[in-house]
Amino acid sequence: MEPFFVLNLETIKFSFYTLVRQQKFYVVWKGHHPGIYSDWKECEIQILGFEGAQYKAFPDRESAISAYRLGAAGFYKSTAKVHAKSTSVKDGPFMNSISVDAACSGNPGPMEYRGVITATKQEIFRIGPFPMGTNNIGEFLALVHGIALLKKQGSNIPIYSDSVNALGWVKKKAAKTKLPRSEKTEQLFQLLDRAEEWLRNNTYTNPLLKWETEVWGEIPADFGRK
Repeated sequence: MEPFFVLNLETIKFSFYTLVRQQKFYVVWKGHHPGIYSDWKECEIQILGFEGAQYKAFPDRESAISAYRLGAAGFYKSTAKVHAKSTSVKDGPFMNSISVDAACSGNPGPMEYRGVITATKQEIFRIGPFPMGTNNIGEFLALVHGIALLKKQGSNIPIYSDSVNALGWVKKKAAKTKLPRSEKTEQLFQLLDRAEEWLRNNTYTNPLLKWETEVWGEIPADFGRK
């Protein structure tokens, strides 16, 4: 499969389309014409080329209307507690989400990463292996890949990662790796450059959540090579 920045969406498996297509109403808080849209293409027209566009998909009209009335700031403030609660021992993770992970044979060493549907563990993308990389780089690329993919689909479902470092890198829009750039790592660094550029030039509203391994067990995207 091609990297996220040139991804051919026809390669995504049917079950993933089923997951994201459950969300059929789109709120545009900031765009060319703010409002509520029932078709993704109509929503996309309102946000393409609009700097700082704010939008989100909802599963039904009632929740979309409520969110639109709250405004973007009010909506995300009201839902922040819900997302925080989802990581508790009692409630467990959101199943309507994707999970990402990386595997590295040695650190550095051959590295690959992937994303899966959290509820079913069905793989939706897998990139690599690269001849020389690190686990943190793989986790970072997996997160950006997942964010970019969901944005193309107009989906705002959460993304889980078990890497604190990768989550921090995405927040800062920069991969703070100490891996030397060389002929052997050049392909990987070109991918990192594009990932950082994507983060600088795009916005997203997907919650990026920490997978609580000690409570929930291994993340669904785990390669099972420990």
